[in-house]
Amino acid sequence: MKVPTPQYRCPLGRLQPQAMDLDAIKERGWREQEILVVNASDERLDFLEREFVRRIGKRLYGGQRHD
Repeated sequence: MKVPTPQYRCPLGRLQPQAMDLDAIKERGWREQEILVVNASDERLDFLEREFVRRIGKRLYGGQRHD
């Protein structure tokens, strides 16, 4: 009769981060606080929408930094 050996559970396993659904967090932020997080190169946006997002970002935060 074969007896399965018990799996050793590493005590550090509980410290590993849990994967988050970033789109769900963004959606909740919009619905609850009207905070919008948009990637300017998001493929779900058409050209005009992406350009609009870029212009808003430049107006609010300035251009890209080259350190």
